[in-house]
Amino acid sequence: MKKGNLITGILYVLFGAACLIVALLLETKLESILWGFAGAGIFPGITIICKYFYWSSPKNKERYKERLENERIEQHDELKTKIRDRAGRYTYSLGLLVICFSILLFGILGALEVIDHARMIVLYLSGYLLFQVIADIAIFNKLMKKY
Repeated sequence: MKKGNLITGILYVLFGAACLIVALLLETKLESILWGFAGAGIFPGITIICKYFYWSSPKNKERYKERLENERIEQHDELKTKIRDRAGRYTYSLGLLVICFSILLFGILGALEVIDHARMIVLYLSGYLLFQVIADIAIFNKLMKKY
């Protein structure tokens, strides 16, 4: 297994520990977020470190090579690549629809004064929608130039 995985695991644990220490030492409104970051850093970091040592042990090296080969074959399978690309496109399109309906819904709820600050939510969602569309066009054009 790559040494980068071990470094990543250690960095996750250090980030989580730093958040844990700050959460324990300071009384702040962000304390719950710090606790969440601590858990989200420490536990995956420990998992990554354990996997590194498990797959790096001499008795598992052969199994790890087989696993890497199977993953390489799976990722380069043309049918799966086409299906993965199509699924990503459908998910992206569905996400755009959800954003559009959310803008409409929050606009209506704001006009009926059911929720406060609906305008900020609508502006945020509109900005996000615009970002998604521009990013789609930019990434598509960059990939077209690459191939």
